[in-house]
Amino acid sequence: MSTRPTLASVAARAGVSPSTASLAFSGSPRVTSGTRERVLSAAAELGYAGPDPLAASLRRGRSGVIGAFVGERLLYAFRDPVAVQLLDGITGVLGSHGVGLLLLAGDAGRPSIEQIGRIPLDAAIFATCGLEDDPALDRLRARGVPLVVVEGPEMEGVVLIDIDDRRGTRDLARHLHEIGHRRVEILSMPLRLDGRCGPVDAARRARAHYRDVRHRLEGVEDVFGPVPAFETASNAVDEGAAAGRVLLDVPAHRRPTAVIAQSDVLAAGVLQAAKELGLRVPEDVSVVGFDGADLPWLGVTRLTTVVQPTDEKGRAAAEAAMELVEGRRPPDLTLPVSLRIGTTSGPPPT
Repeated sequence: MSTRPTLASVAARAGVSPSTASLAFSGSPRVTSGTRERVLSAAAELGYAGPDPLAASLRRGRSGVIGAFVGERLLYAFRDPVAVQLLDGITGVLGSHGVGLLLLAGDAGRPSIEQIGRIPLDAAIFATCGLEDDPALDRLRARGVPLVVVEGPEMEGVVLIDIDDRRGTRDLARHLHEIGHRRVEILSMPLRLDGRCGPVDAARRARAHYRDVRHRLEGVEDVFGPVPAFETASNAVDEGAAAGRVLLDVPAHRRPTAVIAQSDVLAAGVLQAAKELGLRVPEDVSVVGFDGADLPWLGVTRLTTVVQPTDEKGRAAAEAAMELVEGRRPPDLTLPVSLRIGTTSGPPPT
């Protein structure tokens, strides 16, 4: 039986030392182009594919991989333009550092906690999570894996890349209040990933462990006081449409004059439901969102929303992760948001 070719056998065939052959494979400028060609030619003759990447990573003490956790199933993450833009910002930075990204799904489809405890990661970014009792977060902290969280939770020793969800939603609610709305309802993203949807009562509210969801609820209440909230099972257009039909398909005197959706995707679903029910936006009902997402299917409709710097947020999270990998602790960062008034908000019907 033929033996498997090794780096040493390649070096011997090329007439160089094993260390020089290793430098040739790594692309080191210390090796001349002629020597590199001899090494690569010898490797091709012997059928040698290159040094074992796992062995190399063990020698360096790094895997060359950053984990990115998303809060929901990947199906929903890839349907959400904000999640896609955030991950694009992360991969753009990691790619420039020659580092790979391992994408890990939310509750459904995520590896077990035992597996997460074994996955070789240089750092981890909790990209669209914010769940304050996530067991994966605790396990990775116990392992000493450097961590970056986007919009929470706030934890000692963990870098936070944040936006001011509460202030942004407060500005949005104040806009509606100033143009005359008093009967509003919140369309909430999931308070927990357990598949529940429906009105949010006090007991359910107490389990709102997603920091961004809680802050967006509080921003509305800063202006209107306690208002009804309806929770969706996932952040998706069809969930927004189903919830919109529940909220809007009622007698006019019970219908909210404005629906404050916690994401643009959910708001798009409410717009769809309003159209199905023959309601005009904003003449019969105002619909507002949060994110400033690119939703080309809305056509000329311009959603009133809170715009957040999603790409910048992803890039900042990735840069922070790379700083941690290099042994430096970057400061927490809060990025600004801004109110954008579009065509979907107007005075309440008289």
